[in-house]
Order: sequence, then C-alpha cells, then structure tokens
Amino acid sequence: MAQAMGGKEPTKKIKAALLGAAGGIGQPLALLLKQSPHLTDLALFDIAPVVKGVAVDISHISTPSIVTGYDKEDDGLVKALTDADIVVIPAGVPRKPGMSRDDLFNINASIVRDLAQSIASTCPKAFICVISNPVNSTVPIVAEVLKKAGVFDPKRLFGVTTLDILRAQTFSAEIIGQSNASSTFNVPVIGGHSGVTILPLLSQSKPPLKGVSQEQIEALTKRIQFGGDEVVQAKAGAGSATLSMAAAGFRFVERLIDAAFNGKSGVVEDSYILLKADASGSKELLKHTDNVELDYFSVPVELGPEGVKKILPIGELSEYEQTLMKKAVEELKGNIVKGVSFVEAKL
Repeated sequence: MAQAMGGKEPTKKIKAALLGAAGGIGQPLALLLKQSPHLTDLALFDIAPVVKGVAVDISHISTPSIVTGYDKEDDGLVKALTDADIVVIPAGVPRKPGMSRDDLFNINASIVRDLAQSIASTCPKAFICVISNPVNSTVPIVAEVLKKAGVFDPKRLFGVTTLDILRAQTFSAEIIGQSNASSTFNVPVIGGHSGVTILPLLSQSKPPLKGVSQEQIEALTKRIQFGGDEVVQAKAGAGSATLSMAAAGFRFVERLIDAAFNGKSGVVEDSYILLKADASGSKELLKHTDNVELDYFSVPVELGPEGVKKILPIGELSEYEQTLMKKAVEELKGNIVKGVSFVEAKL
C-alpha cells in the first residue's frame, strides 16, 4: 500500500512546515502534502489545538513522510520550523461579514509578521511560500521582517499565485467547449494576486483561443480576476476558495521540490517575487510598465537549487493587455507600500 500511495522512498530528507494547518486551506493542503512522495517530514502548526488531531488523522496515510502536529504551547512554532527546508504559509482569517478590508489586512498582516520573525530566527535558509492574503502585501511583509533580521534571500521567497493560473486554464478550456482539456492549456498570469492586479495573458494562450471574440476575452479576463467571488457567492458567504487554493499551493510546492531538491531542469512557474532576485529579468519588465519600477511582481520564474534561477520574459502584450497592465501597476504600487509600511510602523 505504501508503494502504491507514495512510490519509492525519498532519497533526500526534505522537511516541510505548514503554518495555519488547521484552517480551511491548511487541512486540505496538509492532506495533499502528506501524499507527496518527496517529503520525509511534515510539520503542521496552528494556534488551534485541533491541529494535533489533523496530524494524527493524516499520519494514517501510508506515504513516506512522518507527520507531527504543534500548537502554540511549548514553543510549538519553533519546533515545527526547526530544520524546515520549505515553509508554506496559508495562516490567516477569511474576510467575514461586516469586516472591512483594512480590518482583514491588519489581522493577517500581524499573523504573517509574527510567523516571519520565527522563520528568521529558526530556519532562515528555508524556501518560503506565502499563501496568506493579501499576497500583494504579505510577501513584502515577510521580506521586510527578514531584512531587519539580516537573513533575507530574495531567491527563496515566493508569493503563491498559482490559483490564478489554474483558473485561467480551466476557464479558457471551458469557453471553447473543451473543459476536459483544461490541464493542457498554458496561460501565463502575471501581476499580482487580487482583482485588477491579476493579468492573464490570454493572447499567449497555448493552444490559442481561436474563434473567441474580444468581448469574450474581456469577460474571461474578469472571471479570472474575480474568480474568488464565484466561490464566496456559491458558499453563501460561509467560506472562500479553500480547496482550489490548497490544490494550487500543492502544485507550486511540488514544482519547487522538483527544481530545488530533485535536480529537475526547466521548471517554470509564475510567482509573485521580489524582482531583485534576478536583476536582468526585472529590467525586461520595465518596457511593459512605462518604466514604472515595482519591487514585486508575479512573473514567469525558472526555478532551481537556490529558488529563483531566472526571471523569464513575459512576451508581447496585446493592446487590451497593455491597458490592464497600467491598472495592475497602479494598484500594486499601493499594495506593496502598504505591506512595507506595516512592518516599519510595527517593528
């Protein structure tokens, strides 16, 4: 059974720490990570004590990784992070009725800041995958905390925007009546990870979206940008996109493991990163942003042993996509400043 579920035993020790493992994203992501044939250790942390039960539950799955659960008692966070090679952060709260976006930001920003401080002191060389919203601001928060601790490596910090790619693939296949072929679509999605900052490059879709009108392109773009609203409405306000986000997070982690630990070459994923992680790649982006410099942007990234190996060109944009770029850049500037300012004010 172990062979069927998890394949052969991993040849390298790889520990992943999942922070916020008892939440709506955390639990299904923990389940998926347990099924990875590459992990040898999986540490689950949450302030909710039920996380220990989650750990016991998925530990019954016959795959190679040993699962441990930690809550906030007895230095649980430090224990979860000790010797971690990869840290995945879905921790945070969803927006609730009556809660403003500022309320949500302040809560999640504080959570992410505190987790980043523990990462800085416990496993500063780990690859960090940030899922906690708003990603456009939480990734800069993690970076600023690590900078202040003197341990920041921009090649090892990623904002997980993969759900936007999955939606682009799925919705693009649906619009031409090939929903069963969604996994064969390749649609780059750049920019950020909320609303108008999400920029799907439908003009670069492979295979091309033949026979699709400009009106359909614009409707499809909006659906990709605001796909999360579909889920919230369908759940009648009782939840958000947790299961699809878990699937997206798992895909990114597996791809990162392939490139960073398993020696696989040519691994490319779009991710929200500090552009200084590859200075040559960030310069190429300027021609698309009217020379407006941004510190962070979701771009196609070739992954490697150190994390970011190379930022790849985003290619030519259609006239419509150029207008979307201007909106994305303007919104992103404020999002980034908000994250950096939060750390400056609170530390």
